[in-house]
Parts: sequence; structure tokens; C-alpha cells
Amino acid sequence: MPFDIIFWHWWSLGAILLIVELLAPGMFFLWMGESAFVVGAVIWLFPGMDEEYQVMLFSVLSVISIIAARRFLKRRPIESDRPFLNQRTAQYIGRVFTLEEAIVNGRGKIRVDDSSWRVEGADCPAGTKVRVMDAEGVILKVQAVD
Repeated sequence: MPFDIIFWHWWSLGAILLIVELLAPGMFFLWMGESAFVVGAVIWLFPGMDEEYQVMLFSVLSVISIIAARRFLKRRPIESDRPFLNQRTAQYIGRVFTLEEAIVNGRGKIRVDDSSWRVEGADCPAGTKVRVMDAEGVILKVQAVD
């Protein structure tokens, strides 16, 4: 073969796959990148390994590490101090707000920080304190607070 694959080729592939993981997160390319680093280490220790075996080792390690990581993360999900970071409506459930626009025929508006949100609930005049009970898409379900 005119071009021999050596250990640093695998380490370069591992670095590229880790960069791809940064650009397209999903914890998929991470395990392939780590597999490439392991194959590079094996080639560094045993430099005479054929390219076919290198690719086969990379493939097997990638599949095994992806399956193992998914099973591990399914049993032990990553805990977060802000679990609703990307779910704005879920962040508001349980909070109390003042109606900006009266609820008429089941619909009204509240002001949350710098934006207005459409709400649904029992008819109430503007200025009433309401608690967000649920969210359906971008509509908050509210109930008047006694």
C-alpha cells in the first residue's frame, strides 16, 4: 500500500471527531473520537497491525462504546441544576404573575420579564394574581390565586 496509516493519523481523526462533537453535540462523535485515540495507542504499541484490522478495531470499539454509553446514561441520567433551561414554559409552572390583560372568554395575557405570554384560564380582570399551572406549547394555563 502506498500510504501507511500510523498512530498519529488515528489521533488526528480522534481530534477531528471531538471537534465535530463540539459542533454537533449528541454524545455520538465523542465515543468515536475516543475509539480513534485508543486505536492510535494500540498502533503506537503494536506498529505492524494491518490497516484492515485497524479499521475493524475502530469500528468495533466505536459501536461498543456508543452502546455502553447510551445504556449507562439511560440508567444514570445527567443531573442539572437548571433542568428546564431550554423549556421556557416549563420554567414558569408554579410561579405567580399579574394579569396584564384580562382573561376574557378564557384567554388573556401576562407579562413575564420582558415579554408577554398568552394565557388560558377562568375569566379574571386585569391585575389579578394568577399561578401558572401548566403549559401547552406557548400558551400558559393559569388559575387565579386567592
